[in-house]
Amino acid sequence: MNIDFVYEDEKHLCQEDYEAVFRKIIETTLQTLQIDDDVELSCVIVDDEQIHQMNRDYRHIDRATDVISFALEDNEQYYVAGMPRSLGDIFISYEHACQQAQEYGHSLKREMCFLMTHGLLHLLGYDHMNEDDEKEMLALQKDILNQLGIERG
Repeated sequence: MNIDFVYEDEKHLCQEDYEAVFRKIIETTLQTLQIDDDVELSCVIVDDEQIHQMNRDYRHIDRATDVISFALEDNEQYYVAGMPRSLGDIFISYEHACQQAQEYGHSLKREMCFLMTHGLLHLLGYDHMNEDDEKEMLALQKDILNQLGIERG
């Protein structure tokens, strides 16, 4: 399994570099889901203004949010046999992550890792449109973060 991962924080919003821990999340998620394909994906750290614009333009929801994933595998034309799976792109609002970490009473690192895991599971086809899917996705997120010792609190 080869992971081609691009991490960007163009505006230097984060005081901490999350690239290494995000890469561990990707590795752990793929192992947990027994996926041994080569993959490529990116994670971009943005501000509330950027994510608000993306949410409005692509999801037609006129407000900022915490994480948005653009899954390339939603469209079969992106899969080419023998090539790495192009999973897509994850955008995390640093401002939202800061607010939510404070609101939930845990560390910013834990919130950033939770959002990365959430976004990654969306890229891999998981969703939370109904209660059963939401329970499955939340349990997976908790399991992955616990495996890495990234727990609430």
